[in-house]
Amino acid sequence: MKFLLTLISIFALAPLLPAADPVELKIWPDGAPDEPAGIGEKKKPTTDDGSTVRIAYVDEPTLTLYKPEEPNGTGVVIFPGGGYNILAWNKEGTEIAEWFNRIGVTAAVLKYRVPRRDGKQPHPWPLQDARRAMRLTRQHAEEWGIDPGKLGVLGFSAGGHLSVMLASHWATDDYPAVDEADELSAEPNFVIPIYPAYLGDADDKDRLSPQVKVTRETAPMFIAITHDDSDRPVYAALLYVALKRAGVASELHIYNRGGHGYGLRPSENAVSTWPARCEDWLRSLKLVP
Repeated sequence: MKFLLTLISIFALAPLLPAADPVELKIWPDGAPDEPAGIGEKKKPTTDDGSTVRIAYVDEPTLTLYKPEEPNGTGVVIFPGGGYNILAWNKEGTEIAEWFNRIGVTAAVLKYRVPRRDGKQPHPWPLQDARRAMRLTRQHAEEWGIDPGKLGVLGFSAGGHLSVMLASHWATDDYPAVDEADELSAEPNFVIPIYPAYLGDADDKDRLSPQVKVTRETAPMFIAITHDDSDRPVYAALLYVALKRAGVASELHIYNRGGHGYGLRPSENAVSTWPARCEDWLRSLKLVP
């Protein structure tokens, strides 16, 4: 009887056990490629106002792994936002990883290069980091409890743009292979851009940027944004239209209010429910049970 009660206690406490401590992995063992001269002169300190940690300088990109107690086989690499100038590290990074862990998804937060190496074309360097991060995650898939065919990305704002750029240009090889990880695919199996920025054509406000490429092979997307988020919902809608026309099963949620930069923190606005809708979508794709 005592043995039975002990077993019952163990099983009752199992859901409350914490996930493993985060592990940080440097993605470029010999230094990030194509760094411009003098980038170190832009070095700025990380700040923490008690609510948001802002990383203002990265020249050694890393992946920080958050592994759930019981991985369900799905993995996601998270791209925090920050205008390609800083990274909103906890609000749009680590807090999201912890949420994914609660639904059994293994998450890794990418600390990609900031600030902008090129003011007008800021994403090529972070995109190198994103491709390398996806390949490394696939290399460690078995160890981290991930099915390599169920690996996606989520990004906020500039990170949302980066997620769309990865979906558009994952096959481009623009850095010398580092190791056997670079023999693996950088293709995301699903993409979650949340209030994505920079998707419009700079020369024609009624069109998507020509850098956004959508084909019938593009990964399915879940897009969430608000009506009052400047002109960004226009381009989110145009992205959805492109996905629809290509036959890519996707969802677009445009909420009335909420502005920009809310992460998944609760508020009085309905946009705070986007994580629940995202979980529904992941379930519809059989990515969470």
